[in-house]
Amino acid sequence: MENKKTEETPKHQDKLRALDNLSLGISIVAAVAIGFGIGYGLKAWTGYAWTLWLGLFWGIAAAGLNIYKAYKRAQKEFEGLENDPRYAHRAKYGDKSDFDDDE
Repeated sequence: MENKKTEETPKHQDKLRALDNLSLGISIVAAVAIGFGIGYGLKAWTGYAWTLWLGLFWGIAAAGLNIYKAYKRAQKEFEGLENDPRYAHRAKYGDKSDFDDDE
């Protein structure tokens, strides 16, 4: 008896990946809106106007963190393409084409 672990990919993996990328835009807007809401609530509660800007900064920072996480996830996916034979030439020699439009 062999105990082979076969790596099975989900049936709808491409659709899940597309939805994950779509959710990035939604999460950016949601993070900024939630940060603004927290800042507005703090302004109403404390009476200091700078707390509104603090909440907005938190929202923008959270959106930036979401972008960074998506970048790292995409970077991990592209690292798997280095060993793909279709892209071996580019990995070895770079992304220069034979027909350079700049010249």
